[in-house]
Amino acid sequence: MSATADSFVQAPAIGPREMPWRQWLIRKLLYGEDLDRSAKARTRIGLAIMAFALVYAVISARLVMFAIQADQHTAQRVVSGDAVATARPDILDRNGEVLATDVRVPSLYAEPRRLIDVDEAAELLTADLPDLDVKDLRERLSSKRSFVWLKRDITPEQQREIYRQGLPGIGFLNENKRDYPNGDEVSHLIGHVNIDNQGIAGMEKWLDGQGLAALHLAGLATDRLQTPVQLAVDLRVQHALRDELVAARAKFSALAAAGLVLNVRTGEVVALVSEPDYDPNNPSEALDPSRINRLTTGVYEMGSTFKAFTVAMALNSGKVTLNSKFDARMPLQMGRFAIHDFEPQHRFLSVPEIFTYSSNIGAARMALSLGSQTQQAFLKNLGQLDRLRTELPESAEPILPKRWSDLTTATIAFGHGLSVAPLQAAMGVAAIMNGGILIPPTFLKRSEADAAKLGRRVIKPETSTMMRYLMRLNVEKGTAEKADVPGYYIGGKTGTADKVVNGRYSKNKVLTDFMAILPADQPRYLLLIMLDEPHATPETHGFTTSGWNAVPVGGAVVSRISPLLDIAPRMDLPPADQQILASLKESR
Repeated sequence: MSATADSFVQAPAIGPREMPWRQWLIRKLLYGEDLDRSAKARTRIGLAIMAFALVYAVISARLVMFAIQADQHTAQRVVSGDAVATARPDILDRNGEVLATDVRVPSLYAEPRRLIDVDEAAELLTADLPDLDVKDLRERLSSKRSFVWLKRDITPEQQREIYRQGLPGIGFLNENKRDYPNGDEVSHLIGHVNIDNQGIAGMEKWLDGQGLAALHLAGLATDRLQTPVQLAVDLRVQHALRDELVAARAKFSALAAAGLVLNVRTGEVVALVSEPDYDPNNPSEALDPSRINRLTTGVYEMGSTFKAFTVAMALNSGKVTLNSKFDARMPLQMGRFAIHDFEPQHRFLSVPEIFTYSSNIGAARMALSLGSQTQQAFLKNLGQLDRLRTELPESAEPILPKRWSDLTTATIAFGHGLSVAPLQAAMGVAAIMNGGILIPPTFLKRSEADAAKLGRRVIKPETSTMMRYLMRLNVEKGTAEKADVPGYYIGGKTGTADKVVNGRYSKNKVLTDFMAILPADQPRYLLLIMLDEPHATPETHGFTTSGWNAVPVGGAVVSRISPLLDIAPRMDLPPADQQILASLKESR
């Protein structure tokens, strides 16, 4: 029994001097002083489990990353000639309604180096995408490039069919595509983007100019980093204005129609419509030259609405008062040219009469009495002689006379001989109405406090009060009577300009416009209506002047947008001389 036991006596442990020091140190760290074979086995198993767990964790993490960022890894293979449409911020109206947003759409690409059979791939792809050009497709698939686009923005159904074919070297990349849920409604204001989601017109182009393009290049323009851009436009007012302009263009068979609503206290453009417009979801329509933004890109002789500048200039000088009179008995002869009135009165006319009868002769004599230099200085101070800069990149230089003669002074006094952008003219009239402060227009939201910091005084407050009186008087008993919507106390000035055709004034093609201020005694908004080449109708008794077309359209617009702009009707207000001039006398 003892002999058997002695035969299984454990051999003595090997000391540190009997093994290499590195092995001794590892054994000591792993097992301590006393060597236990079971502990050694458990340790080895634990180390193996940890190693396998670490390997599988790394593999799992990489798989998750590839699944989440597949588009980014694919995008890294895009060579310099191909771009991936990246994210853009949403664009909202002043009330938070979405005007432009991004949606994710699949696009089809190929890696020609990985293709096995180009002919087979071309045949199968054209079966699912018959609009692809076969020759161009084969050239792309046969190239030596590592990445080529085959078709941007395909449908989910097309993606599924192509995926089922299992073609090696053919893949899909989810891109951002700009979507405009309101279509034509705000096209000229919003603009549009190209296939790579880069802004090329309107506020979309302005966004890129504010640093968005740089973010794209740096790869930082992600959805998470971008906050929506809120504009000043009110989609409700925009819709009402566009609706009336579309109807007016059809009714008067006009070449085009345009209009805007401007907050005279802040300079915010609350609505802007130029019709015909286009669908920004189909930007190729914008290439049609008839679809330009006539309010900022076009320049026009604005006709008698310019008389507001002439009269304001005269009253502000102190040399002319409301009681001043000018000779309108006969046409004004200037060299071989004669200036006529549309409705001649053949007598001396007071300043209010010149305004309400829209007398060309009276306005010309008024401007001549002050001189060309005074006129130039006044118009420049009101921003009418320089290019108007706003957020919209589309703008045009005014067309100025080559020589500012007395004839030039006389014709500009009633709106001929100087072409400006309609928004530019509206900015000047807004300054005359709001108390005399010129505020640069903006398409972004702006408070009255911020506007006050940007504005500068261009006329005296009392001049502004007198001009508001004249504007209201013109609606009460002048050329703008058809815009007198009960309860809204509108003021306005009409304009009818003969168009220049082949360097000469046409006798049967006109541009009509109407500028309305509401309310006239407490101005908040300016409305501009413009019709290009309207035709006479039985209702207009053969006339094509502004009072018969642009003015009633303006009245219809006012009746629709006033409630939307929180302008409550006020009934039974006294005439302009009591309501507006009385306040001027009290201030004095």
